[in-house]
Amino acid sequence: MRAEALKGHLDGLLLAALEGQPRHGYAVIQELHARSSGAVELPTGTVYPALHRLERAGLLGSDWTRSGGRRRRVYFLTSAGRRALGTERDRWAEFVNVLGGVLNAPTLPGHVGA
Repeated sequence: MRAEALKGHLDGLLLAALEGQPRHGYAVIQELHARSSGAVELPTGTVYPALHRLERAGLLGSDWTRSGGRRRRVYFLTSAGRRALGTERDRWAEFVNVLGGVLNAPTLPGHVGA
């Protein structure tokens, strides 16, 4: 699934990927890939700017760590980020319910297209 297909949902996906534990950017990409059984493949050019934007908005914090001699920026959810993730989940549930109601509704006799 390409980044264009996820427009409007990227922030929620990134926040969800960071809910369990802090992660560096590439680990966020790997987490989304794993959780989606390989369907979500986001390029670093999409993920890193979004992580920086979410951090500027106060939804993420970050720390520098060392791993294998490399410095990495590790991102984590802030309290505001946890609240935003809850809001994103509520919005997603509403979206799924509305579209499910439309797409799964039976066509009634006498309606156009019946």
